[in-house]
Amino acid sequence: MSEGEPIEIRVPELGDVADVEVIEVLVSPGDVVALDDTLIVIESDKASMDIPAPAAGTMASIDVSLGQRVTTGDLIATIHRSEAVEPAPTPAPQQPDAEEIPQQPDAEEIPPPPPPPIAADSNNGVDVVVLGSGPGGYTAAFRAADLGKSVVLIERFPKLGGVCLNVGCIPSKALLHTAEVLNETKAMAEHGIEFGEPQINLEKLGAFRDSVVDRLTNGLAGLAKQRKVTVVTGTGQFVDPNTIEVTSDDGAQRIAFQSAIIAAGSSSVEIPSFPHDDPRVMDSTSALALADIPKKLLVIGGGIIGLEMATVYHALGSKVTVVELMDALMTGCDPDLVRPFEKRVRAQYENIFLGTKVTEVKAQKNGIKVSFEGPDAPKTAIFDRVLVAVGRRPNGHQIGAEAAGVAVDDRGFIGTDSSQRTNVPHIFAIGDIVGQPMLAHKATHEGKVAAEVIAGEKSVFEPMAIPSVAYTDPEIAWMGLTETQAKLDGTPYEKAVFPWAASGRSLGMGRSEGLTKLLFDPQTHRLIGAGMVGPRAGDLISEAMLALEMGADPQDIGLTIHPHPTLSETINFAAEVAHGTVTDLYLPKSKKP
Repeated sequence: MSEGEPIEIRVPELGDVADVEVIEVLVSPGDVVALDDTLIVIESDKASMDIPAPAAGTMASIDVSLGQRVTTGDLIATIHRSEAVEPAPTPAPQQPDAEEIPQQPDAEEIPPPPPPPIAADSNNGVDVVVLGSGPGGYTAAFRAADLGKSVVLIERFPKLGGVCLNVGCIPSKALLHTAEVLNETKAMAEHGIEFGEPQINLEKLGAFRDSVVDRLTNGLAGLAKQRKVTVVTGTGQFVDPNTIEVTSDDGAQRIAFQSAIIAAGSSSVEIPSFPHDDPRVMDSTSALALADIPKKLLVIGGGIIGLEMATVYHALGSKVTVVELMDALMTGCDPDLVRPFEKRVRAQYENIFLGTKVTEVKAQKNGIKVSFEGPDAPKTAIFDRVLVAVGRRPNGHQIGAEAAGVAVDDRGFIGTDSSQRTNVPHIFAIGDIVGQPMLAHKATHEGKVAAEVIAGEKSVFEPMAIPSVAYTDPEIAWMGLTETQAKLDGTPYEKAVFPWAASGRSLGMGRSEGLTKLLFDPQTHRLIGAGMVGPRAGDLISEAMLALEMGADPQDIGLTIHPHPTLSETINFAAEVAHGTVTDLYLPKSKKP
């Protein structure tokens, strides 16, 4: 490879922005780069911007450093253009869903394809038993009933809906809506409308939360009755491959079945050394109970569940500290999506400690004393309450699966094939218990597959992607291939980003920190991944999901007329960025259509 004349790379026109911060430096002198490879990422108060390589070549110099502030025209780097660059070998084409298909147990633990299911025999028990009535369980039960099967649905809670409806997804979203309203009313002061300090009645707020749960769970009870699904309340344990025993306060009963669907879910991980018997040390379930509003709350775990509850308690008035063992919040999500969220909450929360370990939690009369080990954290601190949100563990070891011959790995996961069958041909498993991601919307689709296969239909669970959403403020949503995974795997991709600072709708909401990012396959130009951060991101991701499933390319999305002004336009505009037809941004370097 021979080198041509050096090319200076400078900060592009920034408009009305005086200067920007260098937040990522992705190359070093001597690195060989391809055309359009991202070299530097800069960020203003409004948005972040990638600075691409204007040509293929070798980096001669990097003239900025991390954290430096630069302005229009400043020299960023110098590159020697190559006269001939050998193209990097293109990895074998990958399916867009490669990193989003649920992570199953290790390959050796997954059973070989089983023989056909046992034929139904009306003299040998109910057609289908479903263990667990969360979104996956009740969907499986109702679908099986719709297909003509006799169904028994077993649930340990007094009401249907499992963890999600009773003490998880639904009550948390009711409280997150409350937090959103509180945050918006406070923010309106900047626009000339001021409200007095909110008077928070926890009893009424709890009643609102419970009314949402009751309405949904009562609705499920009605649907079960309409479908003639028999509901049995209690804890289920397998007795043998065709019998399950349900234990409740009223005693025990055994139910014989032809087929079973395990939808037993997962439980919050407890750290053994912590004083979990003290009510001031909470898991996600007890945190939703809102016993009080602590003055100082520590959230252990910087994942989605912990950060959602931090959003609620901060809005209600708690001083929140988040501690995370890893070096980033919400690991698994691309850093550029997390960055606007982290920037916002760092200004709101009392502390965020990354790369920090909690070494001891001790209950005292004056509070919960917590010891830390990390670069920025204090040695000890006292909190009124501590929320432990370090993950969830599948319930595979709690259902007597071994009595039925169902293989469960050491972690509690149950291996299945693409039809949701376990190693026992007539027993199926769905939801959290079969692998990551532990998401209700994954479980519902798996439940339908299991019910349909039992009914003799050809059905498999083969999604191209599974969306993830953090209902924080701002919301973060992503699906398909992530940039982080693409870089780890060496998967080629093309990226298009539209900053919400250029969205009339987001500016009208006073929320310009968001962005929409689309990833496309360089060869087929089809959408392979997407991510967004900002208000209502969780609603917007569905359009990207549909575009991926339909094999859409930038033109398909860009030529789809979106209403104006809306947040959904940002998907349209990001596609136009990829196609080179965007007019709502000025791109110094135009892309080929």
